[in-house]
Amino acid sequence: MNQTRGQIKTLTGTVVSNKMEKTIVVNVTRKYKHPKYGKYINVNKKYYAHDEKNEAVIGDEVMIGFSRPISKTKKWRLLKVTRKVVEV
Repeated sequence: MNQTRGQIKTLTGTVVSNKMEKTIVVNVTRKYKHPKYGKYINVNKKYYAHDEKNEAVIGDEVMIGFSRPISKTKKWRLLKVTRKVVEV
């Protein structure tokens, strides 16, 4: 029986920390509309992601994808760096 995998869940956010070995912390901002009042609300959430090559730096915009649990807190993996931060 030949089964195909579905698409993995991806999120885009900004790297806020890369102090750990092979781990980055990504801040993802999401907007949603309040059900009663109709006002748009910004919600920030931090995700720990696995960065095998330590290529992401603070300020980079990255895309992370859901994967198997790598550790107690890491369940996301770095897919690609979409925009590098310009260093002066």
